[in-house]
Amino acid sequence: MNFLSGTAAAFGLGFLYFLGAIPAGAAAGAPVWAAAAAAWLGYSAGGTLVLVAGAPLRDWLVRKLGIPVERDPTKLVWRVWERWGLVGLGLLAPVTVGPQVGGILALAMRGRPLAIFFALSLGVVPWCIAFACLVALGVRMVPL
Repeated sequence: MNFLSGTAAAFGLGFLYFLGAIPAGAAAGAPVWAAAAAAWLGYSAGGTLVLVAGAPLRDWLVRKLGIPVERDPTKLVWRVWERWGLVGLGLLAPVTVGPQVGGILALAMRGRPLAIFFALSLGVVPWCIAFACLVALGVRMVPL
């Protein structure tokens, strides 16, 4: 039962808030590797949800949230986009804006949905590995 609840917690948090997904999944009883895999799947699913909805969702959210889609070099996301493109956004999104906003931003910057999916899904892998290693070290240092 701990495995199931831990992986469900990691998936759900990965869908919404990646930074807490792996530690929460491990704390709920899942092995660290399973929490990392579930967090990756949840994160990828969160990005995919936005990409499936596509342009209509992008347009509605841009209007609703007032997201500026014109180029603004003073904003971090635009500087990353100009320097490293979609790959940079894919690596930055897990620890800043998350998969949904990252997908919306990439769509607003006229990225192709399939390329955005791969950038978001692969950009979170190094973060999964890093957080899983840190959580595994922490679990070994603090006996439960």
